[in-house]
Amino acid sequence: MTEQQQGPGPEGPEEARRRRAGVAAFVVGMVGTLAFFAFFPGLPHVIDWGAILVALVVGGLARWGCRVWVTRGR
Repeated sequence: MTEQQQGPGPEGPEEARRRRAGVAAFVVGMVGTLAFFAFFPGLPHVIDWGAILVALVVGGLARWGCRVWVTRGR
């Protein structure tokens, strides 16, 4: 039997590289923001829903910026 592939054709090495870089940037941005809210002196050292939402937004912006930077380098 032949295997049928789902979705579009296989992604190229450039797309895989952009995807890995985007995921890494998102994780670094999110963890960095949560670490800032958890350990920065003067803040209440509490991770609440606001901090989680800000961390997700910062992670998304980091991912977007990284993907733009990697694409521009091509």
